[in-house]
Amino acid sequence: MSRYLDMVDGPAHVKKLTLPQLQELAGEIRTELIEGLAKGGGHLGPNLGVVELSIALHKVFTTPKDKFVWDVSHQVYVHKILTGRKDRFRTIRQTDGLNGFALRTESEHDCFGAGHAGTALSAALGMAAARDKRGTDENVVCIFGDAALTNGISFEAMNNVAHTTKKFIGILNDNEWSIAKNVGAISGYLNKLITNPSYNKLAKEFESFVRRLPKGDVAMQLAHRAEGGFKGAITSVGLQQTTQALDTDGRGGHGSPVFFEEMGMRYLGPIDGHNLPLLISTLEFAKQCDHPIVIHILTQKGKGYDAALKSPEKFHGLGPYNAATGETPANKPGTPPAYQDVMGQTMVKLCQNNKNIVGLTAAMPTGTGMKHLEKAMPDRYFDVGIAEEHGVIFAAGMATMGYRPVVAIYSTFLQRAYDCIHHDVCLQNLPVIFVMDRAGLSANDGPTHHGLFDISYLRCFPNVIAMAPANEDELADMMFTATKVDHPTFIRYPRGTAEGVPVKAEPQLIEVGKAKVVSNFANNGKRKVALFGLGPMNAIAQKAAQQLNAEGYDVAVINPRFTKPIDAAVHEQFGREAELIVTLEDHVLIGGYGSAVLELFSEKAVTTPVVRIGWPDQFIEHATTQDELRAKYGLSVENTVAKVRAQFGDTIPTTKLVGGA
Repeated sequence: MSRYLDMVDGPAHVKKLTLPQLQELAGEIRTELIEGLAKGGGHLGPNLGVVELSIALHKVFTTPKDKFVWDVSHQVYVHKILTGRKDRFRTIRQTDGLNGFALRTESEHDCFGAGHAGTALSAALGMAAARDKRGTDENVVCIFGDAALTNGISFEAMNNVAHTTKKFIGILNDNEWSIAKNVGAISGYLNKLITNPSYNKLAKEFESFVRRLPKGDVAMQLAHRAEGGFKGAITSVGLQQTTQALDTDGRGGHGSPVFFEEMGMRYLGPIDGHNLPLLISTLEFAKQCDHPIVIHILTQKGKGYDAALKSPEKFHGLGPYNAATGETPANKPGTPPAYQDVMGQTMVKLCQNNKNIVGLTAAMPTGTGMKHLEKAMPDRYFDVGIAEEHGVIFAAGMATMGYRPVVAIYSTFLQRAYDCIHHDVCLQNLPVIFVMDRAGLSANDGPTHHGLFDISYLRCFPNVIAMAPANEDELADMMFTATKVDHPTFIRYPRGTAEGVPVKAEPQLIEVGKAKVVSNFANNGKRKVALFGLGPMNAIAQKAAQQLNAEGYDVAVINPRFTKPIDAAVHEQFGREAELIVTLEDHVLIGGYGSAVLELFSEKAVTTPVVRIGWPDQFIEHATTQDELRAKYGLSVENTVAKVRAQFGDTIPTTKLVGGA
């Protein structure tokens, strides 16, 4: 039994607790996080790191009137627990349970939905501008991580803060990690802020500064006990040193060299992000400021759980684990490899055989599988941080110099670099290779992470070659093929375990735009149905064909392999031979592979009916497994068979499906 967590059913209850009670609450929340996520998994490490911060925010501010805007928002679990969702917490990321990110439709306390990095500062500034325009007094608090500062959108927002509003609170949650260890100059800059020896020159001025906070004397005592709760707010890197004292209104001196200050945002910190009384006092001060302020807090990703502290990348987001030990279940013997690992291992082979191939990812070495290249050939590996736009143009630049960059970015995150793909890669017809993991569902993560739109958003660009492997061996072949063509190339493949098809020792070249006939018509006089199953849907097409053949149909199965260019000859051939065409794709129907088939049939005057199976025109929710969502929306063997029967009037489908699949 949790002594204080059981009492907290909303933010108002947090305000009633004393400081010692809040500190005990923090421990109880950590226990609930560790035990509550063990069965289903989730973003454990980031949430363990913001327990005190989340409590302090709700102690000082009042949601939903005051607005908390969380960057990425995978660290909102504590916020959800404190805002009336405690009893549902253990359903998080599961079917019909809480979403793993902030979600406006889930609670009035979630003022802005998220899932991608770098959006919080812009959204919060928009809210602050709207507040100023209508003359209300709510506080807008933006919580962003150090990793968000590798994303250009964050800088675009910071450039506009001082020009837009006089009241804005930013909290820089610095744990030195995004998913993997942070990279680049920003990470180094923040480290210099923490360690800069100039801190000692300003100790007295900071003490004066802190004493002007509400209950400042108490805060100062606590800060001293924390041995550096306030420290290091000045750096000399690239800027003129100053020891000018803080002026009387609590703002930094005119010569303050911190880049936040140069952008008109007053900087305070770094402070200990696990020192609850210090956090509360500092937030109380920020609440009274009449100028934009950034509070730099230092936190530990995985705080309070040894396993998460030892393996912060693993515990950023993971599946089920043993709460006592932190161990995750081992794969059963014979389990096929994950697609991302096949990609990474293939990258190593390709780089070993071709000195011009390099790999690139955007802060996702493990998730994309690029960790294999990083370990084997670090000189051929680049991590640009959470900066997809930069990564794509960076790769384009390398391609102009004779290199073959392989850019590993999830389908959903590649959307962020859409203009760069268009203008910098496709328009110049540069041979950049994109490997897009999570094409299809990322079931636990939900709509912000599903990769259901890439066929549509790429198919309209000239010069594109786009592929989708039906299995892991075909993925390796497609990667090899991509290194041999002089056009932008995109390979989409799903999250998780592959099909169990052995990968050849040496990949083989695939003819560009050529489909593969998996099984042809038997020409036995029965009704002819051609199933075109793209990518992972080919396995469903083959299973559906077995059932339909047993029911008296003559079924052919085709693996299209390419969504651009599609194999016009094979599609037209089967379009004229069959009585029914069925296309299956792990993608939205609008603008997808089935649409390409319809366009081709229109051009060729093929009148055979086409049934398209794919995702409907809506954002798909999260669920425990992708199979649950596929069954719900009809991307299944059962629905494929039912659709064929219905088309011939044999049997009306009895399963009521959601959407238009």
